[in-house]
Amino acid sequence: MPERPEPKLHPETIAIHGSDRRGQEAGAPLVAPEVRSTVFRHNYEHTDTDFEYTRVDNPNRRDFERVLAQLEAGHSCAAFGSGMAASAAVFQALEPGNRVLIPEDLYHGTRSYLLQIAARWGLEIVTVDMRSEADVERACSRGISLVWIETPSNPMLHMTDITAISAIADRAARKNVLDCTVCVDNTWASPMNQRPLLAGADLVMHSATKYLGGHSDILAGAIVAREHAPIFPRIRQIQQLGGAVPSPGDCHMLVRSIKTLPYRMRGHNDNAMRVARFLQESSRVTAVHYPGLKTHPGHSIATEQMSGYGGMLSFDVTGGRDAALRVVAGSRLVQPATSLGGVESTWEHRRSVEGPTSNTPDSLIRMSVGLEHIDDLLEDIEEALRLG
Repeated sequence: MPERPEPKLHPETIAIHGSDRRGQEAGAPLVAPEVRSTVFRHNYEHTDTDFEYTRVDNPNRRDFERVLAQLEAGHSCAAFGSGMAASAAVFQALEPGNRVLIPEDLYHGTRSYLLQIAARWGLEIVTVDMRSEADVERACSRGISLVWIETPSNPMLHMTDITAISAIADRAARKNVLDCTVCVDNTWASPMNQRPLLAGADLVMHSATKYLGGHSDILAGAIVAREHAPIFPRIRQIQQLGGAVPSPGDCHMLVRSIKTLPYRMRGHNDNAMRVARFLQESSRVTAVHYPGLKTHPGHSIATEQMSGYGGMLSFDVTGGRDAALRVVAGSRLVQPATSLGGVESTWEHRRSVEGPTSNTPDSLIRMSVGLEHIDDLLEDIEEALRLG
């Protein structure tokens, strides 16, 4: 039979078939098996082969990298053993003396890594309110090698205009004759809600532990790159030589989980919007931080660059720290836990988790809205607020 041209597929189809291995022979399994072998046979005289040693490459890791690259409209993907390992590889790919621009509101693990580890080998960390394009342009004009964007941000859900910041970085790079890479932490949005590479970014980072895994039982991370991203070959080298890679089993499970990602994200999006609107009406809540609300300062940006507003939100309660702790302890369905993106709803008093260097308000609760029936969820939240 003549070969058919490759069709342009929708995300739902890519999620299911984007990891398929080539080969249509009769008897081939529809679900690719887990390949646990750490070594692979090669020619008697060593030459480059598809697989050689599982730290360097593995069939299951390649399946995961292939499907995620397609979902993010990227060219290449490198998988890691955690989101932090993926982030660290980007920073390690820079040179001593390079300057990194980060937002004021940022995942505390990323900030801690930069200030406590990366700065020690000579990276200079510059912090701005990334919602201000003027502040970003001013910083980039002085020479920046990496702009790290987190949108929506953790835990305040600030929105950053990826297209605008990418354009600023590109102008600054041409002016300073210096590569200025833009990397977007897309963990909170997922590729179902936001695709930063199409908005001008060079790299996308995922903590695959979260929505990609989706069931709170996998630890992994990934970097996806657009075609010809100059920094990516160095990231791949760090992945293969450093060895902070996910196991074949975790990659196998990620591929399985991604098949349902589009439909899970619809549920997370819908439930989070309902919860946000409910919290807006509560007399016990002083502020709700969710970009899907028209009252959110970044709503217009979110509407422009996102196809859904995500399953994460945060809110402030009356009564400060003590009241927030009582609310978190008062739920029956919503579990007090760190991390996010699972099918179950979780929340936490974020400042307690971040520790003494935290700038997060003491009254703030960060919530990952799960896939429970919305009526049960709202009833549970209402009772917890009453106890707070």
